[in-house]
Amino acid sequence: MRLTKAAGYSLMLMTLVTPAVHADDPCLGDEEKKAALAESAALKRAEQAGQSAALFAAYMRIAVNDCFDRYDKSAMEKSKANMPKLGRDLAKAAEAKGALYSADLVRADGQTSAFRYYETIGDHLEANRVLLKAVQAKSDDLRLFETAWNIDNGRYELVDLTTGSRQPYSSPPAFRQELTKVASMNADRLMKAEEKDAQGLTGNIGELGKASTQSLEKLRSASVWMKYLPSSDRPAKDRAEQRGDTIMKRPDPTFTQGQAMMYYEFAGSPKAKDMAAQIKKKGEESQRAMEKAGESMKSMFGQKGEAEQKQFDKKKADLEKELGF
Repeated sequence: MRLTKAAGYSLMLMTLVTPAVHADDPCLGDEEKKAALAESAALKRAEQAGQSAALFAAYMRIAVNDCFDRYDKSAMEKSKANMPKLGRDLAKAAEAKGALYSADLVRADGQTSAFRYYETIGDHLEANRVLLKAVQAKSDDLRLFETAWNIDNGRYELVDLTTGSRQPYSSPPAFRQELTKVASMNADRLMKAEEKDAQGLTGNIGELGKASTQSLEKLRSASVWMKYLPSSDRPAKDRAEQRGDTIMKRPDPTFTQGQAMMYYEFAGSPKAKDMAAQIKKKGEESQRAMEKAGESMKSMFGQKGEAEQKQFDKKKADLEKELGF
């Protein structure tokens, strides 16, 4: 009798506990099951069609679906086993066509870059290689360069099977070194081009305006590239200060100090602050001089008006006397 009761209690306990376990598993809902089965069906269609890009996309969707192995473990295992080789084959084909880098994710129609295939299968070294190749092909594309420079943001190593953890991925130093060469090349190109523009700083005022605009534009662009170099953008700032000094040596600094001021401000030079103070002081002096001149003219016109009024009054009195009034 006691044994029967114990068995009954055990059965009740199992009945109560089992639903709780299932309830805690977020993958056992109807929607999750429906989605997993749909991915499984899509994989079968891709296999039957024999389209590599669509098959890779199907593998990828299965691999990132944490609930899929609850419903089709064989498909999950097939996905993990076949994705790396298929991804490399597709990446090589994309590279051969010149599709090196794109920010777009993997597409089932095959319009996917070599970088994205390598990145998806976790082959960061090969992904870096084709990305660097893309940067070198468009060496003046700052946005693409910045993408490459910051590519490790959000990257991780493969999962450690013993601990289940993932460590942040860091590209080898050689990758950054090659990018630094690209930045240096662009900075040098812009600085050389700026030298030609700066020749107009000693010309007439019209030439000065054009030359200073083009020169500053190139110095600012060079400064952006230089920020990726060990020396940062100090060379561009130093040259900007030199250009400001060149303008201030002109015989017409009163009319051209505005251009010098722009150079000094970009350079972060204390001369900008000093010049601003001088300009303010001269402006205040000019204002006081104009106010003083205005008061003097007002007084002069007032005195002249008073004298004319007296002369008019005298003539009026003489006329009245002559007429006998």
